[in-house]
Amino acid sequence: MIGLIIKLALSLGSIGFTAWLFATGSWGWGIVFIFVTAVVVLSIFRNQNILLAALQMRQQNVAKAQKYLSRIKQPQYLIRGQRSYFFYLSALVNQESVKMSATEANLRKALNIGLNKDHDQAMAKINIAAICMQTGRRREAETLLSEAKKLDTKGVMSEYIKGLKKQMGRTTSRNQMRMAQMNKGKKVASKKQR
Repeated sequence: MIGLIIKLALSLGSIGFTAWLFATGSWGWGIVFIFVTAVVVLSIFRNQNILLAALQMRQQNVAKAQKYLSRIKQPQYLIRGQRSYFFYLSALVNQESVKMSATEANLRKALNIGLNKDHDQAMAKINIAAICMQTGRRREAETLLSEAKKLDTKGVMSEYIKGLKKQMGRTTSRNQMRMAQMNKGKKVASKKQR
C-alpha cells in the first residue's frame, strides 16, 4: 500500500513539474520530463516484481521467481490485472511445495479476477484439470480440458492436453474406486458369465 501511495505521489508530482516546465518556457526539459512522467505512471500499472517473476518463470528459475513474488506483501492492493497474475504465478511457483487445494484455490482466484491472455487462461485450466483428475473429479476435469482446448488457438498446449486425456482414460473414477472397495477388490461377474 505504501509503495502504491509513493508511486501515485511521484506521478502527480512529476505531472505537475512537467506542466510547470512548459508554463515557464523550458520546452526542452519539459519534453524530457514527459518521458520521465510516462515511466513513473507506467510503474503504477505494472508491478516490477510480477514482471521479474514472470521473466524468471519463463527461464525456468523457480527459486528467483518465488523470491520476487515474496516481496509483494499485500496483493489485495494491486491493480486487478496484476492481482490475477500474482495468484497465477504464485500457484505455478508453489505447485510442488504447497497442498493441491491451495494451488487450485490460487488458480481459481486468478481465473475469477481475470487473466488477460488466452494461453494463460488455458494453462490455468489445464493445471486445475490435472488437480481434479488426481482428486477424482473426472467430469470437471473433462470440461476444463475442453475449455482449455478452445482457448489454445495456436495449438501450443495440444500435446499436453492429449496426454492428460490419455491419462484420464487410464485413471479410475471415485465410483469405480468405491465399488472396488465394497467388493474388496473382486471383479463382479456379469450376467453373461453366470
